[in-house]
Amino acid sequence: MSVLVDGALTEPRLSHPEGVAVDADGNIWCGGELGQIYRITADGSHREVVASTGGFCLGMAFDTHGDLFVCDQKYASVFKLDTASGVLSVFADGVPGHRFRTPNFPAFHADGRLFVSDSGEMGVPGSGILAFEPDGSGELWHPGPFDFANGLAFNPDGTLLYVVETFSNLISAIDVRADGSAGEKAEFVTLPGSYPDGLAVAEDGTLIVGCYQPSHILAVDHAKQVHVLGEDVSAHMLAHPTNIAFHGTDLISANLGRWHLTRLEVGMRGAPLPPRWASQEGS
Repeated sequence: MSVLVDGALTEPRLSHPEGVAVDADGNIWCGGELGQIYRITADGSHREVVASTGGFCLGMAFDTHGDLFVCDQKYASVFKLDTASGVLSVFADGVPGHRFRTPNFPAFHADGRLFVSDSGEMGVPGSGILAFEPDGSGELWHPGPFDFANGLAFNPDGTLLYVVETFSNLISAIDVRADGSAGEKAEFVTLPGSYPDGLAVAEDGTLIVGCYQPSHILAVDHAKQVHVLGEDVSAHMLAHPTNIAFHGTDLISANLGRWHLTRLEVGMRGAPLPPRWASQEGS
């Protein structure tokens, strides 16, 4: 492990980043507690504030056109940043019958829909997972209940959606039916003593889990065996890691507890986009 970029003292400072995402050019993006949206070069040598929601940025994800979608806790909305023009706008604040309470993490499915977890309130299990079309319309895809729905990730073929349930110390898995609707929800793996937050999937299907407490990052293999990829009992190099993202054969971790991003040399790559993504390019 190493510090990719330290934003404690030099400007612009990294303000307790939680969300992190990597664009097609290898730039690393993260958010801040005052709504900052940062863009950082691949080697960590330069960073800038591209835009700001004015709120509190949580999870973020890129679509196939290179636009960035950011969950914001203060405004209980998902923002869309047009990275070409720099225009930031509200993409969605909920769906009919369900207004966001805590939109936490966005993930794109191969069919182009954006899935967003709504964590609700700590200690009050509830709904749910929302799914949005490109125009911002959507539905409550799965009502739960979830015990603080948090990180999301699809398996490589898009037939399963993994969902973090932070305060049940587990990852659930929901079948994605052929018609795109939600199937059965089942317990995928329990993580006793760990409070999972962010998710990523490797190209071989290994599930990577960022845990806010204790400060470690776990890997869950096909046999559902749990391995420690990185851990820091001092909570300095890894300081309450939240969201994670693949960057080549490395993994980038946000650290909500401090002011830096951490690079972990894991020797694996993120799952490639399914073929249906490629067919949407330029549409």
